[in-house]
Amino acid sequence: MMYNRAMPSSFVSEPITPIDASFDTGMMAQGEPGVPHKFRWRKKDWVVAEVLERWKEHGNCAHGSGERYVRKHGYRVRTTDGLVLKLYFQRTFGRAKFRTTSRWWIYSIEEAETRCSSKMDAPIAKSL
Repeated sequence: MMYNRAMPSSFVSEPITPIDASFDTGMMAQGEPGVPHKFRWRKKDWVVAEVLERWKEHGNCAHGSGERYVRKHGYRVRTTDGLVLKLYFQRTFGRAKFRTTSRWWIYSIEEAETRCSSKMDAPIAKSL
């Protein structure tokens, strides 16, 4: 019997810079953000090989109308380098004094199974 167990991950929470003209236009045509096929993070260009999962996070209307809105679009992706990342697109920026400059973020990096076997290894996020 095969179990789909979650791999340990390292929390990152850093903005990424999508590289122009690399977005998934099919998703954009459906009203969703197009996952960037290429992005820059920590002074390196990364290429998304495949999208493994998608999800949405919802929130209530700030004015109390009872309506719910999509706040974030999340994606679990594998890069051409083999890293598995959780990315998200922040749909809203919030109030003016809390506004962010980036809408795309890396939430976390999944650690490879071999790295989990030893507690002496530094988290993969530190080695990038």
